[in-house]
Amino acid sequence: MAEPIVLTSHPTDARPKLALASASPRRLELLQQIGLDVDALLPTDIDETPQRNELPRSLAQRLSSEKAAAAVKIMAYQPRLEGSYVLAADTVVAVGRRILPKCEDIEQAEDCLRLLSGRQHRVFTGVTLITPRGAERRRLVESRLRFKRLGANEIDAYLASGEWRGKAGGYAIQGLAGAFAVRLIGSYSGVVGLPLYETAALLAGEGYPVLTPWFEGA
Repeated sequence: MAEPIVLTSHPTDARPKLALASASPRRLELLQQIGLDVDALLPTDIDETPQRNELPRSLAQRLSSEKAAAAVKIMAYQPRLEGSYVLAADTVVAVGRRILPKCEDIEQAEDCLRLLSGRQHRVFTGVTLITPRGAERRRLVESRLRFKRLGANEIDAYLASGEWRGKAGGYAIQGLAGAFAVRLIGSYSGVVGLPLYETAALLAGEGYPVLTPWFEGA
């Protein structure tokens, strides 16, 4: 079982605790961007293999839900995190019904970049929130993104950067691959890994004080 990473301590319980079912620095930075402090990171280890004939949108939602449930189990062994809101997300990149991998080797990444070159693809991000009462709330965000036609030198340079490693579809839009994006329709933050509008709406709808830090910073 993965060990939680506790980031903050609030002995006075001035606000509800928030746990992120991920060790992704990108998702943490996105939450911090809208003023939300994360009390603990709860990285999970689940099988992310698509099921037979599973659609990309279904995979994104299922994995985010499974990550949230796994994080709740980890949290059960951490009394100081009792009563936390648990937030999880998963991002899937697809061309049609084809689900692209989270690339772990350079051959995978090269195949993805050549496939994405000059064409439109879709990015699905599933978000799951489990409340302190155990209620589960979900959102699914779909974005469409078109890449420029990539030259061999651009592909080679991007592969050499190593930025593709572990990324769905073999790229990170918030990094060097931002230079490849011709058009994006949907949620930029969703493509990065956590759609902020939908996430804030989920939290606020379940009583989490999303705007409180904004007043405190005034």
